[in-house]
Amino acid sequence: MRIALAQLTPTSDPRANLAAILEQVRAAASGGARLVVAPEGAITDAFGDPDSVIRNAEPLDGPFVTALRLASGELGIAIAVGTFVPADDGRVSNVLAVVDAGELIAAYRKIHLYDAFSHQESATVVPGDAEPPVIELDSLRIGLATCYDLRFPELFRSLSARGVDVLAVASAWATGSGKEDHWVTLLRARAIENTSYVVAADQMGGGCIGRSAAFDPFGLPLADLGYRSPALGFVEVDPERLTEVRALLPSGSHTRMQVRMAPR
Repeated sequence: MRIALAQLTPTSDPRANLAAILEQVRAAASGGARLVVAPEGAITDAFGDPDSVIRNAEPLDGPFVTALRLASGELGIAIAVGTFVPADDGRVSNVLAVVDAGELIAAYRKIHLYDAFSHQESATVVPGDAEPPVIELDSLRIGLATCYDLRFPELFRSLSARGVDVLAVASAWATGSGKEDHWVTLLRARAIENTSYVVAADQMGGGCIGRSAAFDPFGLPLADLGYRSPALGFVEVDPERLTEVRALLPSGSHTRMQVRMAPR
């Protein structure tokens, strides 16, 4: 399977962001991709215009996801993209929506909120309370995650236990001292420890680092989009490579979480 990574810089105008995403989706489909992964919160500029998160939030049957859903059917490509959905308490849910064949097939509400490095995502966002979905495309199982989730390996281990082959991450990874190194290191670690492909799309500019990237199940780098915006990259996911790495390093079958780790 060919997967495309879409790197972009959202503005405060959801219509402009939708047009930019659709342009990349069309290019991804022309390039033979079966799935395109776009960044977290791509509907609006959450960093440059924080109030726009509430102002531009839409239900999953609103114009933003509906247009992407229709494009997926027209172009024959699945699309994973981050958006914000109104919540009951006046805040929003940070949702990674996946559409395919004209339908919404998954919606992951971000579990781990970015209340760190002087940010407080929970001020405007309600945390999700359900495990991330696993979708199946062309016989490959793909697990979903969003940004700050990367710092919680247990989430990825739970996806691995459900038989995923690819870990797809949508992100708006904030700039800061050491943050770029953390991003690349954590992506690579999640690939190695779960012997799975990792594909991650990040926002570029507006307070985010870019560096959308992918790693194979052994942790070897497959893509790095650097600091360009917009940018589109392609990754080949090979089931034979998964089999090869998992035979060499069968760590998934060696997990012994049933053993209690007593505190010292």
